[in-house]
Amino acid sequence: MSAPPTDRSAARSRSGRRLIPPLVFLLVLALAALVVWWNVFDTEGELEAEEAQACASASAAPPSLDPSTVALRVFNATDRGGLAQEVAAALQERGFVVEEIANDPTEREVTGVGELRHGPRGNEAAAFVRLFLPQSGDFLDTRATATVDVVIGPDFPGLAPPEDVDAALAAGASAAAAC
Repeated sequence: MSAPPTDRSAARSRSGRRLIPPLVFLLVLALAALVVWWNVFDTEGELEAEEAQACASASAAPPSLDPSTVALRVFNATDRGGLAQEVAAALQERGFVVEEIANDPTEREVTGVGELRHGPRGNEAAAFVRLFLPQSGDFLDTRATATVDVVIGPDFPGLAPPEDVDAALAAGASAAAAC
């Protein structure tokens, strides 16, 4: 016995199907995946840049030292009498160790707010003291100690308020934590 005859053929040729819609779908899917991965890598680059910037600002931040470990000499380079004594007293109130108070013994002309004189061993201490005397100049000499000379200049307005010093130290600490 044989199968009943049908009007349709038994196998249909696949050559008549359209290949364009599935190819377009795959192309759109590939483009969407590419956009997602592009955003992932772009965000990762931004995070690395932010971390590098935080580390750079942390390394440039002033050190947080205990003022009682910083030895200072306070010199007056102005015509105003008693200024070195006033500044030394204010620094002692904030915890610094003042070893000497006098008029500036050098012939060096000091302009502006003043300057911090120190040797290579006093770099960190001078950076810390600069928080208290913002805009002071820096003079590196050849001394072998970590003692910092605070030389008061003619434009000296006074020490920085404790709030400003604390804010600068906190900013440095937060930058170090982000690094």
